[in-house]
Amino acid sequence: MRTTEPERDTALDEHEEKDSYLWVLELFLLIAVVFFLTWLVRTYAIQNYEVPSGSMEPTIMTKDRLLADSITYRFREIEYNDIVTFHDKTQEGRVLIKRVIAVGGQTVDLRDGKVVVDGKILDEPYTHGKDSDPLPTQFDGVTLTYPYTVPDDMIWVMGDNRTNSSDSRFFGPIPVSSVTGHAFVVYWPLEDFSLL
Repeated sequence: MRTTEPERDTALDEHEEKDSYLWVLELFLLIAVVFFLTWLVRTYAIQNYEVPSGSMEPTIMTKDRLLADSITYRFREIEYNDIVTFHDKTQEGRVLIKRVIAVGGQTVDLRDGKVVVDGKILDEPYTHGKDSDPLPTQFDGVTLTYPYTVPDDMIWVMGDNRTNSSDSRFFGPIPVSSVTGHAFVVYWPLEDFSLL
């Protein structure tokens, strides 16, 4: 009897040790899966941005943090009033955020401080009455005359803060292919929380 008890204890110890290794392995795998899924979502689904300038104020304030998804435009076309993130034409590696005003085939005009698309003055409460005047366009050979017809596969974007925004009035329309996401929520700071 005495000889079998230590054998049982040893068997129990080996079983517990094996369970401990399995538990550690399961924990390691769970952590790896969480990190992989986080990377997958951040890379292919949702991007986090901090807004460095006031070009979208007061809709999006300087230093606000927001989320933009890169999936929306796989299922639908970019539309007027969408707030999009896109690669900056004027500075490599920088991403900008602006509001879509017109899409390919539409004609944009700027008259008496108002934006006119396809002959209709836009109702733009998000500008808070700021005038939408033309800007001098000297970027990369871009010359804009109004009315301007947006080429196919391009969009016309403008900041909500019309008197403090370098946008399509400055650099012309942007390629749809340069759009990186559809901004959908400002989440920080909490007092600025809003769906876009």
